Amino acid sequence: MDYPSLWRQAQLPIHRIRKLTGWVGALLVFATLTGCAGMPGEAGGEGEEPPLQVSCNRQVQPEAQVHLDLVDRLSEGGKPYAALAQLEGKPMDSHGHWVRKGRLLASAHRLSEAERLFRALVAQCGNGEDYHGLGMVMLKQWRVLDGVRQLQLARAESPSSANIRNDYGYALLLSGQYDHAAYELRTALELADGKGPVRQNLAAAYLLTDNEQGLRLLTERYDFGVDEIAHARRLAERLRR
Repeated sequence: MDYPSLWRQAQLPIHRIRKLTGWVGALLVFATLTGCAGMPGEAGGEGEEPPLQVSCNRQVQPEAQVHLDLVDRLSEGGKPYAALAQLEGKPMDSHGHWVRKGRLLASAHRLSEAERLFRALVAQCGNGEDYHGLGMVMLKQWRVLDGVRQLQLARAESPSSANIRNDYGYALLLSGQYDHAAYELRTALELADGKGPVRQNLAAAYLLTDNEQGLRLLTERYDFGVDEIAHARRLAERLRR
């Protein structure tokens, strides 16, 4: 299950992140070739806090789902602090509870707590949402290489998630891998039925790769408008810096 609205506050200012990623492209190639050894999310060394004990249970009772729906409405209404308070007022007895808590902690800028929680989820459950959450927290901490690696794992675990593939594609844009980003974002666009923020991300990728055919496809098949093209051009310009 995807909860894209919980990540709206996790989008990164491009002009800041690009200053930190001049060296990332070459290292990403190395990371892809060397696999997952030493990946973030593994058990820490001596002196670190013990991992949280989380739930990997995917089943949610009807009364608990009503409560989670309230949490989601608060989050979608731009109230992550209230959503987190509501979430913590009931037992955390499902995977969905813990994933929401991690995302809400990140939205409330409690990044170290969010990272610790997602590390526990990766270690104990290890599904796409867990890697996705950890990757997004790392991106928000300006740790682009680590974030891309975790989102790559999320994509491998949940290849049909439009939300995960969009975020992975966006992270690839940040790291300068424009062609690879365009592929991931085109996949996300089709999985999302042409809707959502992936539209501008893909258009920016096409602008950065001089893909006129791709831009025509967005205009003709997905009714990409003048305002959206203008937004995508501004995004592409920021990414070039």
